[in-house]
Amino acid sequence: MLAEPLRGGGAPLSGHPFANRTPFFYGWVILACGCCASFARQATAVATLSVFVVPMTAHFGWSRAEIAGAVSLGGVLAALVSPAVGELVDRHGARTVLLWSTFLIAGIALELAATYSLLWFYVFFSIGRMLFASPFDIAVSAAVANWFVRRRAQAMSGISIAQSLSLAVMPFLAQVAIDAGGWRAGWITVAVAVLIVGALPNALFMVRRPEDVGLLPDGGAPRSPESRRGRAAATHAEEPAYSLREARRTPALWLLMAYTALIYLVQAGISLHQAPHMIQRGIEPVVAASIVSTFALVAALSSLAFGVVGARLPVRLGLALAAGVMALGALLMHEVRDVFTGYLAATVFGAGIGGILTLTPVSFADYFGRSSYGAIRGIALPVQVVGQAAGPLLAGVLYDASGDYALAMKAFAGFALAAGLVALVARPPRRAGRVAER
Repeated sequence: MLAEPLRGGGAPLSGHPFANRTPFFYGWVILACGCCASFARQATAVATLSVFVVPMTAHFGWSRAEIAGAVSLGGVLAALVSPAVGELVDRHGARTVLLWSTFLIAGIALELAATYSLLWFYVFFSIGRMLFASPFDIAVSAAVANWFVRRRAQAMSGISIAQSLSLAVMPFLAQVAIDAGGWRAGWITVAVAVLIVGALPNALFMVRRPEDVGLLPDGGAPRSPESRRGRAAATHAEEPAYSLREARRTPALWLLMAYTALIYLVQAGISLHQAPHMIQRGIEPVVAASIVSTFALVAALSSLAFGVVGARLPVRLGLALAAGVMALGALLMHEVRDVFTGYLAATVFGAGIGGILTLTPVSFADYFGRSSYGAIRGIALPVQVVGQAAGPLLAGVLYDASGDYALAMKAFAGFALAAGLVALVARPPRRAGRVAER
């Protein structure tokens, strides 16, 4: 049997009387709220922290390794809390989790502005990093997955683009404030930006599911309660609806988790080490930095292309394609000899990154439905976090052993190819003769 249908009736939620009266599908408002939350999330991104490293180490005399340790600790905390966060998102909706996360991360930025010791920094930044890696990730993707089914990949590509653009804007805002008033002013500016952009839209406009306001995923509102029930029943008949317990019994879940571990190991490993790799290959540091920026821009543009791919092809094929592109990018990284090959490698690898950022959350929603999406993503996300922690470490170990990143790039290409093969065999779970694959 299919799991119990999502709850939802014809009456609008209190406080959202306009959600089913807008002249356009309200899901686009939800997508905009998710984009705003993605901006707030960047308060504790590594790119944002990077602009604080020099002034804070100069002020306190800390080492770079000591600061980096707070990032790793935050990843461990995220892996521990993700299952509980997923359950909270399913039970209370994305709005509650995003609001709490936004207020907390703004408060953490203010506490970081008041930092006076390494312990203080570790306590607050590790919690902020935990919020970055778990509640924001799960809640934003759950909100989009609940409001979109046929257009899910395209909507998720919008989130990926917002994340990439926000990753450029937040460090810039912080750097401007640091130049004007020091690193403490930088953290205060980050906190204010988080509250304005992240909290207000989600407090005012976020709605849990379209059924809560008498709508259906992807747009449209039945004219009568009878037709509404008929269309809702048809929608639920077409959608998979797995509980967490049921999903755990399917090979598809474990294969998707294996794909996630393998591909995010590659993503994090190359992302962190690509600049030093290119500098070692003779590229000037300022040019290497511009290549990294190109990589991020291509990832944003690639998200749009993979949104189209995800709408037209089975998601497993899109995941395999993204992994193949990343494998090619890793091999090109191995062959970097000059500026041209550096830009080429970063462009190809960035294109693959856009694919996995867009289609990984889509795959879980397409395979297991919306009813327990948060809980299912909650148990899968720790695997992603472990992969992201292992990739940079593996590259560092191989570099120390060989004195070059060549072996690491070859290894990453192999991991990406393995992920692509896993994706190809990760067919949607079957139930009562039905297949979820689009």
